[in-house]
Amino acid sequence: MSEPALRRDGTDLLLLVHAQPGAKRSEFAGLHGDALKIRIQAPAVDGKANEAMRRFLAEAFAVPVSAVSLVSGQTSRHKRWRVEAPRRWPEALSAWLPKQAAASVDEPPR
Repeated sequence: MSEPALRRDGTDLLLLVHAQPGAKRSEFAGLHGDALKIRIQAPAVDGKANEAMRRFLAEAFAVPVSAVSLVSGQTSRHKRWRVEAPRRWPEALSAWLPKQAAASVDEPPR
């Protein structure tokens, strides 16, 4: 059984991501197998794409950049990211991931 693209861990979200660096723009791009595909404009050089992905996820989930961390996949296209206590569910994800995956994301943690 494979890992889901998104899962809850307490108040945090764990994202399984397939990264596509060097894209025309940074955006959610659907699913790639069991992973969420995210295009990132920054090149995969000297950690620039990872930092751009971190900032992209922070903006998408309405959290500070410090609340987004790379769990694994530093030099791989396949990455695991943690978003601490997301405050918003990105509308773009609704088309690819079940709404129940977003349960309680729209509400700030108590």
